[in-house]
Amino acid sequence: MAKPIALELPPRDPRKELIARLEAAPAEHAEALLASYEFLQDLHDHRVFDVLHGALTASDKLVATAVSAAESKESVDVLRNTIILGKMLGSINPDLLQCMAAAVNETLGSERKPVIEPPGLFTLLSQFRQPELRRSVALINRFLDALGKSINQNAAGCRQTKSNPTAT
Repeated sequence: MAKPIALELPPRDPRKELIARLEAAPAEHAEALLASYEFLQDLHDHRVFDVLHGALTASDKLVATAVSAAESKESVDVLRNTIILGKMLGSINPDLLQCMAAAVNETLGSERKPVIEPPGLFTLLSQFRQPELRRSVALINRFLDALGKSINQNAAGCRQTKSNPTAT
């Protein structure tokens, strides 16, 4: 009858393995270690560690200040306006915005003070013969019309809410 072979593995010591890896690390990663030492020295020279230490020691005050600033009505309004402006910019046709930027550049240019002589009445009337001017005036009129309708709807909603405070 065959006897089983006894397999005896020495007990594994993870600490010894880590120590061996740690001792071999400077030779294996010498360039990376030198670069990290230089980086740490640069952080120290620019007093980044002092700033971080100060922030950690005053973290309660920093959090309280940030929370009080975030709770203010102005902060909420800034956030809402930023979201609205983002939506507004996202809804503008990029080609139209490019045309507007070109028109601003052509009209105002890089001069510090654009010299614009007021045109006479007949000059203004003759400019209305140009389709480009009429097209831009029509665009401005559409914008002002939409703005007026929006203001009117908003004012009607405010009046309705004031007359019926339970309505939401």
